[in-house]
Amino acid sequence: MSEPAVLEIRNLHVSVDDKPILRGVDLTVKQGEVHALMGRNGSGKSTLAYALLGHPRYTVTAGEIYFEGENVLEMEPDARSRAGLFLAFQYPIAVPGVTVANFLRTAINARRKAINPEDKGMPIPEFRRFLTAKMNELKVDLSFAGRYLNEGFSGGEKKRAEILQMAALDPKIAILDETDSGLDIDALRVVAEGVNKLVGPKLGVIVITHYEQFLNYIRPEFVHIMYQGRIVERGGFDLAESIQERGYDWIAEKYGSPQTA
Repeated sequence: MSEPAVLEIRNLHVSVDDKPILRGVDLTVKQGEVHALMGRNGSGKSTLAYALLGHPRYTVTAGEIYFEGENVLEMEPDARSRAGLFLAFQYPIAVPGVTVANFLRTAINARRKAINPEDKGMPIPEFRRFLTAKMNELKVDLSFAGRYLNEGFSGGEKKRAEILQMAALDPKIAILDETDSGLDIDALRVVAEGVNKLVGPKLGVIVITHYEQFLNYIRPEFVHIMYQGRIVERGGFDLAESIQERGYDWIAEKYGSPQTA
């Protein structure tokens, strides 16, 4: 069995519009592990997600990111995706006129062609079988494939579409940026069940969230608390439970107010 892929983040500093947001983040995630990244709004959680996937607005000013021994900071965003990194957005955008099925087939074929320029793409019959199998695995109604991506979707449907993309693209490490945002309890459970079906030896996950409730379904092995652009506390699921009981005030008291951090 091959060694699991490893994402290593070392002393990462990131600025947005010349404003420092991340101030030295260290994090290591392996395939097969489930990590939760928690913290109040403005602590730097989403900034870390966007920096990992190469959003141009997020400028890395210091530090390193390595994935399977390769320098991620030297890769374009599409190369990071092909290498096996995936980001599920907090607010997925609508793509009018493009069905879920066409979007996924285009993404899969683009990835195949980038690896092998001679690749002519997945034949339509093969893609239909592939997509049907993925949708059945995730208990997604097959009619979903014919709808325009995220157009008129509920919050839960948008997040299920993201999980379906994750299943189709088969990444090694997935970052879920507040996937629980805006979901009611039923949608929360459905989305969590989809994530749990995909988690396994070949997939490592970073779940970014404010709330412990979503984590009750995902049950991460590792929990990290961000404050003022740094990871300040690390632990197991009991740390998430502590946040649920105590909130974040004790973090601010322990590590200083924003004015003194």
